[in-house]
Amino acid sequence: MTPIQITAVKRPAALQVTRAKRQHIKALVAIEQRCFSIDRLSQRSFKRFIEQDIGDFAVALIDQQVVGYCLVIYRQGTQLARLYSMAVDPDFQRQGIGTCLLAEAERVADDRHCLFMRLEVQVDNQAALALYHRHHYFDLDMRAEYYEDDSDALILQKLLPRYEHSENSEDRRVPLLTQSTDFTCGPASLLMALTYYGQPSDDPYHEELEIWREATTIYMTSGHGGCGPHGLARAALKRGLQAELYVSQSGPVLLDSVRNDDKKQVMARIQEADIMALQKQRVPMHIGDYSVAQLRLDLAADKLVIALISTYVFDGIKAPHWVLICAADEQFVYINDPDQDTFPWQSASERQYLPIPIATFNRAFGFGSRKQKAAVVVSCPQTLA
Repeated sequence: MTPIQITAVKRPAALQVTRAKRQHIKALVAIEQRCFSIDRLSQRSFKRFIEQDIGDFAVALIDQQVVGYCLVIYRQGTQLARLYSMAVDPDFQRQGIGTCLLAEAERVADDRHCLFMRLEVQVDNQAALALYHRHHYFDLDMRAEYYEDDSDALILQKLLPRYEHSENSEDRRVPLLTQSTDFTCGPASLLMALTYYGQPSDDPYHEELEIWREATTIYMTSGHGGCGPHGLARAALKRGLQAELYVSQSGPVLLDSVRNDDKKQVMARIQEADIMALQKQRVPMHIGDYSVAQLRLDLAADKLVIALISTYVFDGIKAPHWVLICAADEQFVYINDPDQDTFPWQSASERQYLPIPIATFNRAFGFGSRKQKAAVVVSCPQTLA
């Protein structure tokens, strides 16, 4: 399993893409003058980017003539790359050079393990917008009066890494299902696993709430409550899957934020009943950490993992959220995210096997001030036999 992001590009004859050097500056300035009427990069700016080795700066050459360039810069401490500027000499446009430069920009960003590429385009630049939309960039935001002439900019973004299946013909993707309520991420994750293992629900719209009723641990709170790990494990068993549980502490979990003692006692009793039921069915319940190494072993055995994360590292909101982990490699954990609002700029297909850098996943895995962790490992009965 390796992340990929570059679509095969037919390179024009004699085209070379190489790192920008000082000897290219004069030609770069000329291209800038021909391509842009506002917000041009100056000779001084080109020189600074080259001499200070800022970002990744590449030029396109045909017979040693500079015919275009792309400049990618990075924000320290993030997985975000920015296509700062890209241009092709008008005399050489419509030959696929822009596509080749865009592919190069994505390649170098992927080499730096960036998760997203972001860029700005003048709203009336239809040719540039067509190029980016054709290569799967999505409109993210609008910035009013962004350019020197007070024209607006459209912000575009693309998810760079992609999960690549092995050549094994039996390798198949876990389907993506979107939760239908704000509080059924756990049931939606379980429904995805059931579908993958050949047990799809005949009525997932209602089954989602049935699972929630069985697995919820919340009582008398403001708003609807979510599911607990023990309840989700019981729901998985009831529907014919095997389950194994990893929790960071014994007994009831996720009670720290409950201030009302009566509510806390009821929630604890619900979980205690779930725990006793799992013990009777001899479901393995491991107390302690669930490591990435163990995660990889489970995934390699054709198991899936319903994991509790905090969405804070993604959207700045401290909310518990269940996701389904489908795959992992040396760089990324790949999740199916049932909530279309977690990454609203991504299409449904991009939320399937969404790559999360392992360091980011480690920060997200767990919830609360004590970072309580929970993972429900599910599989077909024959998998654990």
